[in-house]
Amino acid sequence: MNTILMHMADGLISVPIGIIFLVISFIMMAFSIKKINDSKDDHKIPMMAVMGAFVFVAQMINFTIPGTGSSGHIGGGILLCLILGQYPAFLSLCSVLIIQCLFFGDGGLLALGCNMFNMGVIPCFIAYPLIIKPLLKNHFNVKRLMITSLIGVIVGLELGAFAVVLETVASQITQLPFLSFVVLMLPIHLAIGLIEGIITALVVSYVYKENPQMIDHALLEQSFEHIQTKKLIQVFLVLVILIGGGLSLFASGYPDGLEWSIGGVTGNTEIEANGTVKEALADVQKTTSFLPDYNFSGSESNLGISTSGIVGGAMTLLLIGVIGYVVSKKGKNE
Repeated sequence: MNTILMHMADGLISVPIGIIFLVISFIMMAFSIKKINDSKDDHKIPMMAVMGAFVFVAQMINFTIPGTGSSGHIGGGILLCLILGQYPAFLSLCSVLIIQCLFFGDGGLLALGCNMFNMGVIPCFIAYPLIIKPLLKNHFNVKRLMITSLIGVIVGLELGAFAVVLETVASQITQLPFLSFVVLMLPIHLAIGLIEGIITALVVSYVYKENPQMIDHALLEQSFEHIQTKKLIQVFLVLVILIGGGLSLFASGYPDGLEWSIGGVTGNTEIEANGTVKEALADVQKTTSFLPDYNFSGSESNLGISTSGIVGGAMTLLLIGVIGYVVSKKGKNE
């Protein structure tokens, strides 16, 4: 049976590095909440919720990288930025990662800040504003949008992969040497980025064809007040159910790019998380994870994977919806 765990584990990082990046990521979350608050716009909330749920289930589909014995999954940061704008995108992606960590045991609790930084801060606050926005600022069509999406995803993923290496080496608790690790991490994530970039380009081009104004308003961080989103919300809700309940069963059984790179250096795809703090955090995760490894506890059933997809998508949709509603209403009352 396939294992769908996707994110950085606690065994790679030290407690100080984990805390530093958790603080950085929470600061960026607070900054994003403030920007959404200042916009006083609650019209993006439904799209934020449904796109967050879509990214949750889409991440469950690990795709095989031909000829490598590895697999990859989408990160979703650039996809969310292009459809929602960078601040709603970052908040939505962080919600996905928090739910995956707490309730599905995916990614270490100590490493949550690193995962939020690598998969959220880097694409949403570096690749999107510094690469995608300038390339699309003056004029864009479907072709230019697709090419830019591809470039943005690759740059964001490569920077994220490099950040994983730096965080691991800076922690100084593993035997992973910088050069050997980075030589494996960057090429495999380039291949993953090409596939994710194509997926992102196809999804964004579909949204653009259905509603060109949405992409334009997202780029300018403008309100969705006069944009019709009903059809897109319905389409993505159907996709959440189909992907989470069905396509997630066909995830690749190969280790993901990070595990593959670790295995290439050490011969083992996992690194044990040792220490009192990490063991305590692992106990917390065991308590909160009611569907560990995206399945029923101790089970390897297809029903458990489908249930995880549907339940996780629903939880993500609800969490983002509630956060978005509270934040936007607070902004309107100030």
